[in-house]
Amino acid sequence: MTKCDLERFQKILLEQQSQILSHARQMLVGEASADNDGFSNKIDTAVSEANRSFTGQMREREGGLLNKIEKSLEKIERGGYGECENCGEEIGVGRLEARPVAEFCIDCKDEQERLERQAE
Repeated sequence: MTKCDLERFQKILLEQQSQILSHARQMLVGEASADNDGFSNKIDTAVSEANRSFTGQMREREGGLLNKIEKSLEKIERGGYGECENCGEEIGVGRLEARPVAEFCIDCKDEQERLERQAE
């Protein structure tokens, strides 16, 4: 992978990281204002609980992605970004463009998913 590619992926990852952190701040502000609403009926309470559940799921998902972004940024700094964690081969640029936090080449990822389906 070229230095130009690494810089481009680093920029993409930093932008994604910034978006996630910004979204997290917005959700916290929204929660703080929702806590002060004083719900007037059961429907409002149910909707509020559903929103909180969804927000929790989003936080969990975004937290996982944030960890992967941080791991990818560390790999760029240390070297090793774009190498499959399973076979050590280079992950294709096209795959990294689709998923900059990819840890496995497409062949290893396909195999991992096949084994997971068999285990179910």
